Amino acid sequence: MTALSDTDLSATLDIRTVPARPFEGQKPGTSGLRKKTRVFMQPGYLENFTQSLFDAIGGIAGKVLVLGGDGRFFNDRAIQVIMRMAAANGAARVIVGQGGILSTPAASNLIRIRRADGGIVLSASHNPGGEDEDFGMKFNGPNGGPAPESVTDAIFARTGEIAEYRTLDTPDVDLSALGERQLGGMAVEVIDPVADYSALMERLFDFGAIRSLFASGFSMRFDAMHAVTGPYAREIIERRLGAEPGTVVNAVPLPDFGGGHPDPNPVWAKDLVDLMMGPDAPDFAAASDGDGDRNMILGRGVYVTPSDSLAVLAANAHLAPAYAKGISGIARSMPTSRAADRVAEALGIEMHETPTGWKFFGNLLDAGRVTICGEESAGTGSDHVREKDGLWAVLLWLNILAVRRQSVAEIMRAHWAEYGRNYYSRHDYEAVASDRANALVDRLRGLLAALPGQSVGGLRVQAADDFAYLDPVDGSTSARQGIRVMFEDGSRVVLRLSGTGTEGATLRVYLERYAGADQPHDLDPETALAPVIAAAEELALIREHTGRDRPDVTT
Repeated sequence: MTALSDTDLSATLDIRTVPARPFEGQKPGTSGLRKKTRVFMQPGYLENFTQSLFDAIGGIAGKVLVLGGDGRFFNDRAIQVIMRMAAANGAARVIVGQGGILSTPAASNLIRIRRADGGIVLSASHNPGGEDEDFGMKFNGPNGGPAPESVTDAIFARTGEIAEYRTLDTPDVDLSALGERQLGGMAVEVIDPVADYSALMERLFDFGAIRSLFASGFSMRFDAMHAVTGPYAREIIERRLGAEPGTVVNAVPLPDFGGGHPDPNPVWAKDLVDLMMGPDAPDFAAASDGDGDRNMILGRGVYVTPSDSLAVLAANAHLAPAYAKGISGIARSMPTSRAADRVAEALGIEMHETPTGWKFFGNLLDAGRVTICGEESAGTGSDHVREKDGLWAVLLWLNILAVRRQSVAEIMRAHWAEYGRNYYSRHDYEAVASDRANALVDRLRGLLAALPGQSVGGLRVQAADDFAYLDPVDGSTSARQGIRVMFEDGSRVVLRLSGTGTEGATLRVYLERYAGADQPHDLDPETALAPVIAAAEELALIREHTGRDRPDVTT
């Protein structure tokens, strides 16, 4: 089709009602619906899910929506489909990022500052992109956060009964130029995806102090992994903060992320880790993921785990202007290490443990119960938006470094000396046959009641359960959120099946062991965790159920 620019498309308005049949498995997970790209490309698949979403939220007549994605393959086509359907369903306005690009935290910010009725984010986050890889779609509510389970359950229910969808027969809308145009009776507003987000970051942090840090010779490398944060990082880190040109690498978003895997961890960002562990390392390095909501932090010779990063950011947040008066509380996902718990205790503030999934932080943030949140899967954020925010975490680290004028390694050593160290690791077994993964979990659930008091791998079990969460704000409950086995020495094993993959099941095994302030903090984590790893194997019979003698990914 030929794209139209500022032409009024209302003249071509032709609403079509198309018969539809349900597709199996359109159940949104913790971060929306994720499937292989070719699944989304099936005739009617995207349309059915979109119409189900619109219906489940009470329709979109007269409403304003934010729309964008991380630029992965099919992003451009999906946006055109969704805009046509929004217009046919009576939406008043769609605010879309130029070129269809919009990071997840930037989308959350736009929903909030424009008082939109919600937003649609097209991304599979840290999953690979391409025609043979992954695609995703999720809805964020009026607070800017991921839809709660009540909404995603309603969307799923609607997908099972849908009989038709509504769309327009119109040419594509030109998203290459800023400005406003009409699509039927709906306004399409194409905005600079970077501008509002950059302005927000400048209000939160001391950009003057960070500019002085770079002016003093401080060096940095930021790997955007050919994902959405490239334009954001170039604008903020290089242009506004004065870092050397070229500080941001792999900065151009590509539909297949340059053939890479946009997951900022030591496995998929190995080149960056190798640089930071080598003789020519800069002072600081960071990376972000596909849609810009995750981060990885490194210093010269040191990798900072996401759990430790959350604790350090919470302990030092007062050094940034936005948090100078202190923070109200901290929240972490249940599998995340308990390092942040010790910070909350020292500060005398609330500490909340939630299920995995950023949507569980929303009520706590909206109620003012917490200021900073984090997950072991490299997501950290604060109450400035209702999503995790990779670049925000990087900028808070830079603000801390600018004020303390210490290296990352020095900051970590000082933190452990004060709070102790929670040695921590996550072992992922990917694409495990679903029946095998479920058998492992079902067997372990059956053992839980009898585990306390038993010795496993030389560690005595203190408590064991299948984590259930009671939301302290709205009283809702979420059961079966992961199996926890806690040992008397403070060690812990957590096992859960992840909902972020697109085939089979991913078994995640989380391992934690605490070393007090007076104990060694310089051990290799896998060495320090060896007794916990042995206990996890003895408990869960991982090799027997997965057929593997080692995890696919260790982070």
